Amino acid sequence: MKISEDKIVSLTYDLTVDDENGQKELMEKATKEHPLTFMFGMGMMLEAFEKNIAGLKVGDKFSFSLNPEEAYGEFIEANVVELPKKIFEIDGKFDNERVVVEQTIPMMDASGHRLMGTVLEIKPEVVVMDFNHPLAGETLHFDGEVVDVHEATPEEIAALTHEGGCDCESCDTANDENGCDCGCQG
Repeated sequence: MKISEDKIVSLTYDLTVDDENGQKELMEKATKEHPLTFMFGMGMMLEAFEKNIAGLKVGDKFSFSLNPEEAYGEFIEANVVELPKKIFEIDGKFDNERVVVEQTIPMMDASGHRLMGTVLEIKPEVVVMDFNHPLAGETLHFDGEVVDVHEATPEEIAALTHEGGCDCESCDTANDENGCDCGCQG
């Protein structure tokens, strides 16, 4: 069976980016024990990623690169902002347990949209945060293998479309104690 619309796909891969010295730095790894599994064609993956694996079948190997425009865009300096420390207070005290350098935390913009920001620096009056995707500005290199392709079962479709009762409002983490796996970041 070939990778095509509405098929469940499992892949192993190494995702690398180029470091300052031109060497490849491993950013993410999916193994046979813990493959990347998703429904093809549902917009769960980058469009250019799906184009590169379309038509492959179990056992096929792949190797391709995505430039920033095909992946997470260029790094935008304006997405690095200073926010008043007081917005990170709980009961009048700065939350220094969750708000630490290199920690990615969920935030909400003025329109109520959820977004993730990474703490770059904590200054006396402000917290410097980066709202770029962590891989913005990077060329992504994927090397891997297709380990499974099958028709989606009704249970898989329900889990992927949240028909199983899971929604981002009700789960605290990507995999909460109720088995919620809805990709929420809490």
